Amino acid sequence: MNEICCGLKVGQAVPDFKLETYEPTKGDFGEISLANLKADKKWTVLVFYPADFTFVCATEFASLAELYDQFKDNGAEVITVSTDTKFVHLAWQRDEIMLKDAKYPMGADRTGTVSRMFGVYNEESGLDLRGTFIISPDGILLNSEVNFYNMGRNMVELLRKVKANIHLSKYGDEACPAKWQQEGDKTLKPSAEMVGKVYEAYK
Repeated sequence: MNEICCGLKVGQAVPDFKLETYEPTKGDFGEISLANLKADKKWTVLVFYPADFTFVCATEFASLAELYDQFKDNGAEVITVSTDTKFVHLAWQRDEIMLKDAKYPMGADRTGTVSRMFGVYNEESGLDLRGTFIISPDGILLNSEVNFYNMGRNMVELLRKVKANIHLSKYGDEACPAKWQQEGDKTLKPSAEMVGKVYEAYK
């Protein structure tokens, strides 16, 4: 683990991991692993957060609940992860009205093992930073974003990133510009002719 002591870097292969989960759709507990997600050819999206029964988290995950079916339709599984137990996950999803429509698995990383792997674990507080990571179906870390505790994330942008990664996995010679939203939008094909001429290529 020494080579990933400070968090995996984009482009690295992600070691296998397992998480106990609370599964809101079943009202029961389960387990999820990267190995199984890779076997199913899924894109894996990890959404780390500080703790259940906190405030910004509830707003993020209400937004995620609204978009979860779109993630699934694009072949992605989203797992929210904190250092709370699966029992606390159950209680939070049951009691917090903003999470009433949550269907994504809620991962319990009680020892902080997976959180440390991705460099989001705060050793002093035992809480996770707001880390968001996208892993390809073959297990490569492609996107990494870490926010401090008090800044919520835009789940619409997260879905855009998943869609962009899927597009780029098919068309590796292209690049998705800042305003790219979905399949069919304008892309760029880097070349010598485009140097200093992005405006002309993109208009």
